[in-house]
Amino acid sequence: MNLKYKTLCAVAALGALFLLSGPVAAGEGVSPMPRAMLLAGLAAEGASPDTLYTARWVLDASDNRGLPFVIVDKKDARMYVFEAGGQLRGVTAALLGLAPGDHSVPGIGLRKVSDILPFERTTPAGRFLSQPGRNLTGEAVIWVNYSEGLAIHRVRPDNSQEQRLQRLASSTPADNRISLGCVVVPVAFYENVVTPLLGNSYSVVYVLPETRPVHALFGTYQVGSSLP
Repeated sequence: MNLKYKTLCAVAALGALFLLSGPVAAGEGVSPMPRAMLLAGLAAEGASPDTLYTARWVLDASDNRGLPFVIVDKKDARMYVFEAGGQLRGVTAALLGLAPGDHSVPGIGLRKVSDILPFERTTPAGRFLSQPGRNLTGEAVIWVNYSEGLAIHRVRPDNSQEQRLQRLASSTPADNRISLGCVVVPVAFYENVVTPLLGNSYSVVYVLPETRPVHALFGTYQVGSSLP
């Protein structure tokens, strides 16, 4: 592990600790939307009960700490982007890790892509403090977990053999499991929704579990505690 990588990880960890343990900073004073309006907007988009539960809990507990937030519903293969106060800014289909599971393989972010086996290509569930950055090729991404190489990014044109564009356009979530673990969204959605809202500062990303109840992960710890 080189010095640059260690430094980046240390800075990210300190930023996460400050934002998650301190008082609300960015967006301080923003009043959450009335619960009825939030649920009505999500229901109109066909959101799952797990997504409705998580969105309501985030605002009731002010768990997003005054930051924009994202809910990734792995079961439905959809991503929801919210302003700090709970206003829904956009919904999109998303590509997710090939393998089911809510864990991440230790050290996977340091391995070569060619060394990652199919069953290791999971999108881990959890609550993450994300930040904008760039990957090794210089592409702008939203780092969900830098040390694990987990990011939100645009669909790339060089994956035509995996029919990623067709998978995103399909009406069923089953064929959206294809990525190494990253959350992959359409280019237009990334540029028009993700970049303006998440591309300038920290945000909070909630990746819903698929192997256990959602309330077992969100809502069972105190606001301001360390990441579950």
